[in-house]
Amino acid sequence: IELKMAFYIASPCHGGCAEVDSRTQAVAGERFLLGCISCKRREEVSARATVDWHFKPLGEEEFRHIFHYDHPIGDILHEDFSSRLEWHGTQSSDIQMGAIYIHNVTYNDTGTYRCTIHRTLFLSQYDEHVTVEKEVELSVVAVGKRACASVISKIMMYVLIVVLQLWLIVILVLCYKKTSEEYDAREARKALKAQAGIYISSERLENVTLRHAMCRVFMVLNPELQ
Repeated sequence: IELKMAFYIASPCHGGCAEVDSRTQAVAGERFLLGCISCKRREEVSARATVDWHFKPLGEEEFRHIFHYDHPIGDILHEDFSSRLEWHGTQSSDIQMGAIYIHNVTYNDTGTYRCTIHRTLFLSQYDEHVTVEKEVELSVVAVGKRACASVISKIMMYVLIVVLQLWLIVILVLCYKKTSEEYDAREARKALKAQAGIYISSERLENVTLRHAMCRVFMVLNPELQ
């Protein structure tokens, strides 16, 4: 499903086709999508294609022909995959996606899968024949291993979230502390300025009072000046 979604999502930007690699790890007992995409160089050229899948088990040298698709008929050609292969590619003769499902995956399905697309391009002057091959190295794991990996990834995700939250709290505390210190320093400067202003005003008042007192003493000592 993921492969098919990628194939169609990318289509607006790549003329209707984008080549995406197949996944390579299947879970025993489940189904698995073997991906195979081969895009035409020119979308406007009509074409017809057939698809063949071959399988080489782990440790063996020879490939076995397991599946052939010629729209709209798909044939399972090997007894080991009887009733377990399902076409999941392009639903027309102009095949660009040759994916198949393997149902009820077993450990014996581990090995190399080869997808071969035989395409005929119907050009204006002649027909061009193109063959494209793609290989998928498939490994099969137990459900427990996949579940364990999933649990570990979730734990790592939660640990990362906690660490990021703690880091954010530390940053907020440091910012608050810095802001508080700046506020205290600003208030202290204001207080010093206020005290300095009061001192200056007091000194001026004392000077005025002193001059006034001296003037009165002078007038008392020199009554003739009154």
